[in-house]
Amino acid sequence: MMTFDALRESLADEAPPASADTAMQALWWAGKGDWHRAHACAQQREGDPACDLVHAHLHRQEGDLANAGYWYRRAGQPVPTLSLQEEWKAIARQLLASAQRLA
Repeated sequence: MMTFDALRESLADEAPPASADTAMQALWWAGKGDWHRAHACAQQREGDPACDLVHAHLHRQEGDLANAGYWYRRAGQPVPTLSLQEEWKAIARQLLASAQRLA
């Protein structure tokens, strides 16, 4: 099972880890600084709360707070007060914990 440190280290790779689901792939691309690839991944599974949360984070990062608010509501999450970097870490930990529960 992937750890947070392993996820961060994987950002040096060319592609997300093979075990990453769609939401984690979107977050991984966001961590790489490729907003467009991250957004395309998040859009693939609209309606999945994890993808919707990453989608919200991306629009917050973009500065489109109204659109971000929409996606946070769809994800069932409040708009965070954390920095974008801290939010990325929190989402990563949440997705990793969810993957561990499913394994």
